[in-house]
Formats: sequence, C-alpha cells, structure tokens
Amino acid sequence: MSKIIIISAPSGSGKSTLINYLMEQMKDVFQFSVSATSRAPRGQEQNGVEYYFLSVDEFKAHIEAGDFLEYEEVYEGRFYGTLKSEVKRISDNGRVPIFDVDVKGGVNIKKNYGDDAMSVFIQPPSVEVLRERLIKRATDAPEVIEDRVKRAEFEISYAPQFDKVIINDDLDTAKKEILALVQNFLNA
Repeated sequence: MSKIIIISAPSGSGKSTLINYLMEQMKDVFQFSVSATSRAPRGQEQNGVEYYFLSVDEFKAHIEAGDFLEYEEVYEGRFYGTLKSEVKRISDNGRVPIFDVDVKGGVNIKKNYGDDAMSVFIQPPSVEVLRERLIKRATDAPEVIEDRVKRAEFEISYAPQFDKVIINDDLDTAKKEILALVQNFLNA
C-alpha cells in the first residue's frame, strides 16, 4: 500500500491554497483525489476536476453499491465522499493521493490506512478570522457563511484526532510547515 496525505480544515482556512502549494512543489509525486459531491458546481468548477458532481440519487446509489471509501452528509441533502475507484486510479498511476476532505472523512480514511496515511488539520487562527476570510472570498451568501462558521466550530473539535495541526495565521509559514511535514513523512 502506498502512502497517502489527508488534509482537512474548516471552509476558509486556506486548505485549498496549501494543497495547491504542495502539488506545485511536488508535482511529480502527488495527484489530487477528486471527491464526489451532490452540490451544484460553483463558478467555473468542472465535473471531474474540482469534484465529481452527482445528483443526490446518484450519490445514494453509489453508497448502496459500497463504492465510497468514506462519505458524509455534510449539510442536509449535501453529500461529499471519496470514491474507491479514485484512489485506485491515482495509485495505478504511481502517484501519492492527496485528499481534501471534511473532518469525519479525514478521520475515517486515516483509520483505513493507518501508518500509511498522514492526516493534517489546517486550523484558522480564530473563528472570527475565519468569518472574515469567508466574507472576503465572496462566493457564498451571508446565511451560508454563518452555516460554515457554525460548522467550523464543530470541525475544530476534531483537530486532536489528526496527526498534525497547522494553525494558518501566516500563509508563508504554513506553506513551509506543511511542505516539511509532508516531505518528512514521505521520506520516512
């Protein structure tokens, strides 16, 4: 079994920025594990690139078939999950899968892979800073932002279940920290 990297964080913590940084720095190593979701695409998102966009019924059919490594109904009627076929596709290409998943998914994948996985939780400096970041991002309505902030408080309670926690209060520092952690893990 090859090693995998799991990264979880509340929305707006800088998780995508840090994952993109890792993939730029180690482009011959990683391949991003594209999650499935039942939510609609945002902006320029494309099926198979940012997510596999499925209807709720399609998502539930995959659940019934046992096709998911992990999945979660993150918000009512909004599912996210990792298809087993996606992990196989990446491993078959000789790459290390890097996961961007919710906290429960991260904990579940870690349980499946044990020492072959390193789980990293990206934590915002505070919930208030997180709210400001989500507002500046300008991709969600105010009520969606408040839902995300409430969810973040819950997600932060999962941080101790991860192998490493990076507090993203300075992006350059967080980039150096995550790159060193990942390189050390992959070279161990």
